[in-house]
Parts: sequence; C-alpha cells; structure tokens
Amino acid sequence: MLAIVATVLSRIESPENAAVPNAMKQLVGRAHQVAATTSSPQVRCRGQCTAAALPPRVNAASGIPMRSRYPPLEESVTLPTDAAGDVVYDAIVIGAGVGGLSAAAQMVSKGANVLVLEKYLIPGGSASHFKRDGYTFDVGSSMMFGFGERGTTNLITKAMSAVNKKLEVIPDPSQVKYHMPAYADHPEFDDFINEMVSKFPHEEAGIKAFYKHCWNIFSSLEEPLYLMGQFFKQPLACLTLASYLTANAGDMARKYIKDEHLLKMIDIECFVFSTVPAVLTPMINAGMVLSDRFYGGVNYPKGGVGTIPKALAEGVVDFGGKIIYKANVRHIIIEEGPDGVVDFGGKIICKANVRHIINKEGPHGAQKAAGMKLAGSRVFKSKSVLSSGCHPAGAQKATGMKLADSRVFKSKSKATGVKLADGRVFKSKSVLSNATRWDTFGHMMGEAKMPKAEKLFRQRYKKSPSFFSLHMGVDASVIPKDTDVHHIILEEWSKMEEAYGTLFISMPSLLDPSLAPEGKHVVHAFTPDWMHSWSDLSPAEYARKKEEVADAICERLEKALPGLRNAIEFREVGTPRTHRRYLGREDGTYGPIPAKGIKGIVGMPLNRTAVSGLYCVGDSTFPGQGVNAVAMSGIGCAHRVMCDIGLQPALPRVVDDAFFGAIQFFRDRA
Repeated sequence: MLAIVATVLSRIESPENAAVPNAMKQLVGRAHQVAATTSSPQVRCRGQCTAAALPPRVNAASGIPMRSRYPPLEESVTLPTDAAGDVVYDAIVIGAGVGGLSAAAQMVSKGANVLVLEKYLIPGGSASHFKRDGYTFDVGSSMMFGFGERGTTNLITKAMSAVNKKLEVIPDPSQVKYHMPAYADHPEFDDFINEMVSKFPHEEAGIKAFYKHCWNIFSSLEEPLYLMGQFFKQPLACLTLASYLTANAGDMARKYIKDEHLLKMIDIECFVFSTVPAVLTPMINAGMVLSDRFYGGVNYPKGGVGTIPKALAEGVVDFGGKIIYKANVRHIIIEEGPDGVVDFGGKIICKANVRHIINKEGPHGAQKAAGMKLAGSRVFKSKSVLSSGCHPAGAQKATGMKLADSRVFKSKSKATGVKLADGRVFKSKSVLSNATRWDTFGHMMGEAKMPKAEKLFRQRYKKSPSFFSLHMGVDASVIPKDTDVHHIILEEWSKMEEAYGTLFISMPSLLDPSLAPEGKHVVHAFTPDWMHSWSDLSPAEYARKKEEVADAICERLEKALPGLRNAIEFREVGTPRTHRRYLGREDGTYGPIPAKGIKGIVGMPLNRTAVSGLYCVGDSTFPGQGVNAVAMSGIGCAHRVMCDIGLQPALPRVVDDAFFGAIQFFRDRA
C-alpha cells in the first residue's frame, strides 16, 4: 500500500504538477516521512533482550510499526527540494556524503556555482546520525581522525575551514581497546612501540623498522597534498612518498618481522580501517592512519558525527552553493561529439605510424583533410590535419612510450548533467559522483556506456562487505566511567575477515553525555556482513534472522561489557539491506577492496574517470574508506575539477595530460 501511495505522491511532486495546493505538498512530505521511518521495527526491552522481548509500538489504526521521526516532520517538509534548471552549473555533486560535501565546499569557496543532489532527507550518508527517543546514534564509525590542529592531514578541519566552519571536539584519550591476546593499546606512539617491544622483545628491530616506515610516510604527507604542484617546494617529501607507491603494508611488515602472531596484530591494525588484511592494504594508507592516530589524535565532534556533514552543508549554502534533498539521480547525461570527431585535448600518441591522410570531398569537388589512418588500421577524424614533417609515403612517426588506445586520447563523449527519477534535468560543466563506482557506472550510466577503464577496475576490485549493526540504549550502571570508548573483539585470528568475525563497539556517550538521556548510554556494535546472507528471505524469515544474529552479538558483547544484556532498554537492528536502502550503496558496500594482490596505491582509481567531465569522489577513490580519507578525496577532486574547468591555475595542458596518461599507463599494468 505504501508503495502505491509513494508512486502517486512522486507524480504530484513532479514539475508538471507545480500547481498542486500547498496542503497536498505537505501531505507528500508526511507520506515520505512515514515511508522513511517504518521499515525496521525497534525493540524495547529490559532484562535479557531477545526476540521474545516486548513488541515495538504500532500505529493503532494501521498496525504499522512506529519509530521516532528523524528528521522531525516539521524539518522534513521544509527541506529545499528544487533548484534552477535553466542554468549550467560549474559542478553537480551526486550525493551529500562527506566526500561530496568536502569537494563542494572547496569549490564554492573559490566562487564556483555548485549544485549538490542528495537522495535522502539529511546529509552525510554513512557519516550521518539519527535520533530515537532521546538517543543520538552515529550511522557508521564514531572514531574520528582528521580533527587535529597540527599538520595538513587533518582533512576534516581543512574541509570545514574552507567555508568558515569549525566544530567543538572532545579528545578521545583511550583510542581502541582490543580484546585479543597480547595487544598494545597505548595512545602515545612511543608508549605503543615500547609495549609492543616488551611483548615481542625478539622483534624489537623489526617493530621499530616497520613503524618508522609508517612515520616516514605520514611525515611526507604533512606538506604536499597535491604532489605535482608541491614537488619543487617539498621534493624530499614527494620522493619519499613516491618510494612507497607500489608497496603494501603486509609485504613491508614481513621484510622486518617474522613472528606470525605479531604479523596478525598488524593485520588487525589494517583491517580496522580498510576491512582487508595488511597484504591488501597500500603502505601509504597504512602509514597515514597508523601514525595520524598518535599525531593528530582521535577526536569526537560534540553532538555526534552527523554534525560534520551538517556543518559542511550549511557552509556550502552560506557560500552560494545549492543543496536539494529527495533528489534521486537516475542518469548521468553523456553527450557524444558530432560526426564522431575526436578531441585529442592536447594529447601526444607515441609510436603512432600515420600511413594515410583521409580526404573528404567538399563543395565543387574540393578535397579536405578529414583525419588520418595509422598503420594498425586505427582511424582518427579531425577538423584539420597539421603535418610537421613527412616520412616516406607521407607517414609521420614519433618514438617513445606506447600507451593503450583508450588511455591516450579522449572522445568528445562528455558528462554534461544529470536526470532525476522525477524527470528533472540539471546541466553542468562537470559531474562529481559521491556514489560508489558500481552505482555510478552500473546504474547511472549503464553497462553499455561503461568505459574500458571501469571494466578493468571491476576485475581488480570487489565490493567491500557491508555491516550488521546494533544501535542500543542501555542503563549507564553497567558501563563504568573509566570504560574505553572503542573496543574490538576477535576470538579467532582465522575468522578476522569472515562475516561476524570482527566485532566493533563504540560508546560515544562516554565522551559526550548529550547523546543519551540522563543515566543512559549509547552502544553501537557492528560487524562485517554480506548482502547474499540476507537475500531471498521472506519478511518473517528476515525479521527472525535479524533477532537471532543480534542476540548472538549481544552474547559476545558480554566479554567487554559484563551485564550488558540485562541493561538494554532500546535496540534497533540494521543489516546490509538497511545500508543499501538508506545509503544508496549497491549491496550496502562501503567501497572497493582488492580482489587479489596489489602493488600499493598504483592500482587505486583517482578522481578523474575515462569519461570527460565525470569525476568520482569518496571511498571509491584514493585514499579509500574513512571520514578523513573521503575528505581528502573531496579536497583533491575539487582541485582537479577547478583546474579542468578553468577556475584555478593548472599545469600546461600537454604536461598535465602527459602526467595523467603516465599514471593511467602504470595503473592499468599494476
């Protein structure tokens, strides 16, 4: 029934029905809000919280399970849902996640005309929060890097400063408490190293050597955010960083460390932020995270993680950008060039042996050069042909590195805007997708138009797991004040990568009591899970399995928090299906992970794509997953786009394209 109502109401909202009375539009907002808040019933319980606990509240008239509305009805019906469709924006950003908002913030701060399209009712995606009965729950991780005041890897601080925003943060001195044998968990770098050495004295030299490499990487990142632009200012730092481009953390660790138990600890260090073991984690990523936690520290934003995207969104609007909600992008508009003409964009093709100049007969029998044919039968059409010299038979020849055809020249196919599910069209000079690459190229572009580079990407990377999550409100009596905020439970090393193997726990209300009612605490437990485990279930089977898995997790939580099960007063369960529905991520994935062995970051996709005018931002691009990481991706993407559309100084086009072509060449062969 709700699906039918939603279909009818979506038509009422379309542009051709602009004359619909305001009262009806308010009804639309209410119906959307009901649809957004009646999908996954909550459980309230006291005593042992199991599937047999008290049933959720229901609407007396409809029998539909009810939850506290978030955002509140009065906010959701006043959200901006439309923008001018008769202008060409400098950039359209698909998705108001932290990556997309960081890019938008950088661009509007430089005067760009930016439109952000968000499918849901609030910004942030997996870095948002929601409220239930006086509790504020973070959707994803509550462990935040990037808020430090020192250095330049504090990317969240930098992203917000572009639009004059700053958040009050609470230092988290404890970092993570690991529940596994012989693990060091000190918040200071030297203390951490000393305890590791005390537990593995025979590996002292190896421990210090490996973590010194991590620190070297981190130090190299302190200045050159845009390495090409910064090379002459910081050549040593850039060269140091370049030396790690093809390295992964696992291989680097094994160069110095032989103890298998210690190597497993380095695996879990990497798994915490990358969801893959050290051998599949680029060394540059490991160096950034494993060092920044000591240098910049872990800081929690007062009011919840959702205050980060909220502040960024407000800043974007303050600087003249536009954000509209309930904007479901269905298609990225790709326009083809006329008559198949190719725009080389200043590119140089090496080992291109021209055999024939193609002539086309014009008016009155006049001949006009219309392109050229190479020895390998490739044909390039153009509006003019310039020859700097002739070899025998009129063939030009250059020597040098040969690049793959699809990498060295660029078709005039170009992203020029987007089309929404309700039919609205917005045009722009560039399109930045904060969606996953699977959603961007598979759903919004279509398999038929997918570039070769993206097909290659899908061979090398697979979707990371989603998560099974438990958001709970508990009586504060079972959580002592000196309890660590973040915990990780892993009973068997062999199960680290399996579904439900590694269990993450965060209790941010220990830092910020405003997140829970007085005398209560927030507990968020989450563990990797896969969509296929939740497919093809009937509604009854789905509900039953959710409670069974949740009960099993509550049993494991007793290891870190004795007495927890009897103190739970509120429990809400999320599965990969929940993450897919509310975050718009295919299979609920949180980004790509290598499908096989990798050579450092060389194979990781950058912001530019093989489609002119289309960019990716967020966890599907370098440097990967994590709020601080996607902020870095957003800042870098904004820089790239601003250069490409002429709003910021750039390297000469020939140099820029040659550099990008070289990166593509090595990336495709990594």
